[in-house]
Amino acid sequence: MTFPGAIAEQLLPDELDRVSLSFLVDGLEIRRGGVGANIALGLGRLGLAPVLVGAAGSDHAAYDALLRDGGVDTAGVLTVPDLLTARFLCTTDRDQNQIASFYPGAMTRAATIRLADVLARTGPARIVLVGPDDPEAMRVRTEECRAAGIPFAADPSQQLARLTGAEALDLVRGAEVLFTNAYERELLLQKTGLAADEVLRQVGSWVTTLGADGVRIERRGEPDVRTSPPPERLKADPTGVGDAFRAGYLAATVWHLPTLVAARVGCLLATLALEAVGTQEYVLDPADFLRRLADAYGPDTAGLVGPHLASVRTPEALPAGR
Repeated sequence: MTFPGAIAEQLLPDELDRVSLSFLVDGLEIRRGGVGANIALGLGRLGLAPVLVGAAGSDHAAYDALLRDGGVDTAGVLTVPDLLTARFLCTTDRDQNQIASFYPGAMTRAATIRLADVLARTGPARIVLVGPDDPEAMRVRTEECRAAGIPFAADPSQQLARLTGAEALDLVRGAEVLFTNAYERELLLQKTGLAADEVLRQVGSWVTTLGADGVRIERRGEPDVRTSPPPERLKADPTGVGDAFRAGYLAATVWHLPTLVAARVGCLLATLALEAVGTQEYVLDPADFLRRLADAYGPDTAGLVGPHLASVRTPEALPAGR
């Protein structure tokens, strides 16, 4: 939903202890999303073979078909027949600020899935991203990775708000990559009571997205890696931008490209998401993607990425209905 005014103008500083607001929105659009699905679809569009693990309701058949068409292995998705699939209800104002609510639905059953059963079918995983899910499922998935020695990325994201400091630290400890945005970074530090350097002792690298200021990647004892996003053609919708960044960054990591290049691939995929309304509606044209990489970051960056996009289909070649 879109609100033509500014949310901040509706908040009265002296009345925040008893807020009662209603926004008359311009329209309602129902779109497919979900952090795991958004990231998996981004990886699929970049030519990888992502495996989606999670729980969905009996209403997800059409969505499942769309994901499979986009190169996502969905056999690890548990169908819960007596619940609806999780839903995110979001209102975005003219300044791109958002107020949202989340209904978990079938997600509450995700902890019953066993990663070992999924990997017995697919084979070893290069990395498992543990994103925002049912908190117990996040804990179980993280422990499964630690016990099996599987590299994992920690992305507690929206669930940080409901986690205790001890729970948050348990999800982060031992991660190859920790993802946060700038706000989540400060929330993680506040909840755990740790300094940034103490968190860095627990992880391989810490990736912090900074909105229009780009991204910063930290590794203990090494200089920070920073990059800015490429110029956007328009700002349509910020929803899902962080998920697209993660897909691009993880894809380039799996390609064994340098950290700076991975950050740039993530920033450009995030920009494509920003330019489209919805979390998955952006189009990835390999030739245009490489041109924009070269324009923003130079031909060397595009040259490193190019071979990995050689087998990616152009939009014209995609099946109808995408």
